[in-house]
Amino acid sequence: MSEPANLAEPVAERALSGVAGMGHVATPGEIDISHGTILYLEDVTVSFDGFRALNKLSLSIDVGELRCIIGPNGAGKTTMMDVITGKTAPDSGKVFLGQTIDLTRLNEPSIARAGIGRKFQKPTVFEQHPVWENLELAMKTDKGWLASLRARLDRAAQARIEETLALLRLEGEARRPAGELSHGQKQRLEIGMLLMQQPALLLLDEPAAGMTDDETMQLADLLNHLRGSCSMMVVEHDMEFVAALAGDTGMVTVMAEGSVLAHGTLDAVKNDPTVIESYLGR
Repeated sequence: MSEPANLAEPVAERALSGVAGMGHVATPGEIDISHGTILYLEDVTVSFDGFRALNKLSLSIDVGELRCIIGPNGAGKTTMMDVITGKTAPDSGKVFLGQTIDLTRLNEPSIARAGIGRKFQKPTVFEQHPVWENLELAMKTDKGWLASLRARLDRAAQARIEETLALLRLEGEARRPAGELSHGQKQRLEIGMLLMQQPALLLLDEPAAGMTDDETMQLADLLNHLRGSCSMMVVEHDMEFVAALAGDTGMVTVMAEGSVLAHGTLDAVKNDPTVIESYLGR
């Protein structure tokens, strides 16, 4: 099986631009990562009928980083993802993909095309279609009717699907209808479908919800295997899953009441008195 970074090579070539240094010139329409940051939120506020779901939220994600976001229900985690993906417009604040792409000026389809993939808690796959076809349908290609009529998978596309199936541990299920997969397999398949879109940033909202312990660890293995091939933000409540992703040095952000309560390694935030009082101690 090829290294997972191979799946992200087209992203690095086409969707990302820039290295830190003097004389950098950003390419229009590409993600400028010259400062090492893929996602940047500053003072983002969202209110619903007087309730502040986000309250001057500021955070950033580095290129290639896997960031875990934890916090109590109602902390604003899903609203934050809604803002990043264009589902919800902020009342105020800045949201940038790289240095130059202002996400508040784009709609949902444009943000997806810019390089952000989002996975919701409940898996969404084409249940009547085989696993292989799910990945084929998700591939980043021209979806116009004429192009679809003429479409034929070339060897490179077939190789990418085969690599992704191996990465997902679904090689043996390639011809099986997706609706017959277990919950954990469906979750991994949907992540594979997002990978076929060659995202620069993946947003995963409670991906381990409803999984068995074995399925949860398989998912952790998959995300750790993807580490560095794309940037990831993982919102999760399962602390064992978070520990498997964060390890000893990974950064964890704790949200509460619509803003960042704490940020640091998992051990650091677990021992933070304000985090214990707000979240972990409950």
